[in-house]
Amino acid sequence: MADRHVGALIVGGGAAAAACAESLHEGGFGEGVLLVGREPDPPYERPPCSKEYLAGKQDRDACLLHDADWYSRNGIELATRTSVMKLDTAARTATLSTKEVVEFGVALLATGANVRRLRVDGAQLSGIHYLRTLGTSDAIRADADQAERVVLIGGSYIACEVAATLTARGQHCTLVMLEDAPLSTTFGPAAGAFFADVLRSHGVELVTGDGLERLEGAERVERVVTASGLQLPADMVVMGTGAMPDVLLARAAGLALGESGGVACAAHLETSAPGVFAAGDMCEWDSGLHEGPARIEHFEVAQAQGRAAAGGMLGARTPFAEVPYFWTDLADWASAEWVGLGVPSEREVVRGDPGAGAFSVLHVAGGRVIGALSVERGADLESARRLIAEKTDVGEAPLADADLEAL
Repeated sequence: MADRHVGALIVGGGAAAAACAESLHEGGFGEGVLLVGREPDPPYERPPCSKEYLAGKQDRDACLLHDADWYSRNGIELATRTSVMKLDTAARTATLSTKEVVEFGVALLATGANVRRLRVDGAQLSGIHYLRTLGTSDAIRADADQAERVVLIGGSYIACEVAATLTARGQHCTLVMLEDAPLSTTFGPAAGAFFADVLRSHGVELVTGDGLERLEGAERVERVVTASGLQLPADMVVMGTGAMPDVLLARAAGLALGESGGVACAAHLETSAPGVFAAGDMCEWDSGLHEGPARIEHFEVAQAQGRAAAGGMLGARTPFAEVPYFWTDLADWASAEWVGLGVPSEREVVRGDPGAGAFSVLHVAGGRVIGALSVERGADLESARRLIAEKTDVGEAPLADADLEAL
């Protein structure tokens, strides 16, 4: 027997959950809404965890998407430090970590992702950090205050952004990555070369084409040993080794999973259980833009999907077709924006001059623009967004100097 009933249950305390709650309120959802999040804070923006908040330039309250009072003022019950331990989609009940059993009408799963932990010798030593939350950002900042040499593992957003932030704070940072250049996996070699120059010019050392072999030290990490045998002194280590969709609850509830390990969803983000939707990092939806299953881990995508899921909970069945967007900052040294599908490209076209710090890179596959990076060329980004959304056939057109607005 359930202890009580709510009209909508939102599981997860991140951007997708907050956006869903906002949209339900704005859409006039007439029944009660319960938002359950395991973190101590109300839903907040995660990008500052590696940027302004980590740097100490932004306080905790400024990261919040809404203060705690906003939820109660708008008829949304917020339960922080609370988890859903069991979800029964047939009985429409959720058992909370408080032992309360809540019956629901519709639900959103937005449980996000968990960091990917490397199983290497020395992984148990102190001084090794993974960044995912405000709390882990606090721990990294506190440890960095006592550290001179920081080694970061990975060549993607987290490792590069944290390296830039800590270097700007005065730490000596070294990046160890499998890639030939930072941020090249998503952005491509031309952009990777640009970001490598930016990082090196500000004092960040790059060890490329090399992996982590082991971590050494007595009780605390003292050295990083790479696969090539390079030994790097380290007062602390930050792992930027990616994340995995958190589908533990969904799997236990019997929901279908997708090809990349996320929760399989229809185009309108409904899962295999009618009335139960998914959004954010763990949502793998049938994407018309991708022409197949897609899963994208970015803050802005999570927000857009939270709003779309709320539409479904309110009765709409509109396919989620927003072109994914995200951005990255390396301290105040360089910023980049990206729109795209996150799938491999067949060719990349550079527009502008990377050496001058203003350029864009178009990624093309199957005769279509599928992604675009912009550094100080916003018009190119907007044109690329339109070309992606409209699935425009650009063929083999010489796009480097083309008028994109005319295509």
